[in-house]
Amino acid sequence: MAFNKSLAGYFDDLAHVGIPTDDMNKTIVFWEKLGFKKQGQFDTDDQGHQVTFMKAGHLMLEIWDSDGAVHQTGAINHISLNVEDADNAFKAAKAEGFAVKEDEVQHLDFWSHGIKFFNITGPNDETIEFCEIVKD
Repeated sequence: MAFNKSLAGYFDDLAHVGIPTDDMNKTIVFWEKLGFKKQGQFDTDDQGHQVTFMKAGHLMLEIWDSDGAVHQTGAINHISLNVEDADNAFKAAKAEGFAVKEDEVQHLDFWSHGIKFFNITGPNDETIEFCEIVKD
């Protein structure tokens, strides 16, 4: 796909909402009680930290235990928008002057083939992630 879209043309849906926690088990039980189902759980480092993805309908939560919870309004860490082409979305974000937090697209070994993502800062210092689940 040629790079010819604005950043607004790269995302098609909400990918997930990111929530840090101090207690993974307690948080999983809470969201399960609300009807969410665990979709995947991954180690994030060699210190025992994990990330858990939970879903209800089409709403996905990303919950991780390495940063600690805020315990006040504003506790949600980020919203993530689904993209099919993180590399070109990143180029569009840079070209359009968005405040991009990373110098390059990031990669993590979540799901079968990993994810690609980058973050921008919104006008209220909120973090908006653009996330591609790599298909193959």
